[in-house]
Amino acid sequence: MSHTPLSYTQLPVIDLSAADRGPQARRLLHAQLHSAAHGVGFFQLTGHGVTPERTRALTDAMKAFFALPEADRLALDNVNSPHFRGYTRTGDERTGGSRDWRDQLDIGPELPARAPAPGEPAYWWLQGPNQWPAALPALRTAALDWIATLTGVAEKLLHELLAAIGAPADFYDDVFGDRAHTHLKLVRYPGSSADGSAQGVGAHKDYGFLTLLHQDTVGGLQVQREDGEFHDVPPLPGAFVVNLGELLEVATDGYLLATNHRVVSPPGATERYSVPFFYNPRLDARVEPLAFPYAAHAPGVTTDPENPLFAEYGRNELKGKLRAHPLTTARQHADLILTEARHEQLADA
Repeated sequence: MSHTPLSYTQLPVIDLSAADRGPQARRLLHAQLHSAAHGVGFFQLTGHGVTPERTRALTDAMKAFFALPEADRLALDNVNSPHFRGYTRTGDERTGGSRDWRDQLDIGPELPARAPAPGEPAYWWLQGPNQWPAALPALRTAALDWIATLTGVAEKLLHELLAAIGAPADFYDDVFGDRAHTHLKLVRYPGSSADGSAQGVGAHKDYGFLTLLHQDTVGGLQVQREDGEFHDVPPLPGAFVVNLGELLEVATDGYLLATNHRVVSPPGATERYSVPFFYNPRLDARVEPLAFPYAAHAPGVTTDPENPLFAEYGRNELKGKLRAHPLTTARQHADLILTEARHEQLADA
């Protein structure tokens, strides 16, 4: 008997507005979400309500930022922020120990700095103010508006996803709230590196709950599919590319998938712009296992001895930041490297 081969030309496309179009449309939405989150861990999201005008306001401000003289961008250098906020030059970030060929501006909740008191977890360093270019006030306005808007989209999507697998829709509401540690990156891939490396960003999984990515029309995002190979994700105008993070995989004992993905550098001098938004819980949140009807079918969590996962979300994010930003770590947190290494040894024990 012959079998039709799986097609990897596009991710599942899911219309979130179906949640508001009556019981039948919502049941179909839940079936689609269940299938995509359990089988792929990635999908394209339409019907989210984010207007083209709001998107344009952000992307125009982002491109204006990257068009600033390098000295103006470096005035916001990430290495000057103990909270890992600000600008990272091309080649200064690492994924899997290798250099990523992109530059970016990291933005988070606009909160007062919190230096950990004696005995408090080191992850409180991640809370603090952003760095903004004085010459571009529109960037601050557009970025914070984007964070607020996508927080609403992600909250609705998470509710529908949990309902889709038979869990209480509000099960994780308490780990978010007004202290959720959301994260926004404004990213430029400046074309191919001189050494011929194709790594725009190396293969990785995200460590939060949900990521909503706005990408331009250039392409380059690739997702590892069921055949083990990385496949292109063609841009779909107006859609967000959504992927599940490791916390949801852990919470469902592997029933929902956090999937490896990467970006291949665009050819020549072609620039690619993307805006990933990470819907993450409070730094001190402990993510409880999810009670849901399909739990008996969960295959278990994918384990990686090089990437231990901790109960408190902030420990996972701090671990990621210390590895991804070696220059900032050396400047601001050299004392934390040995501390985190000891914690990882304990997690392996």
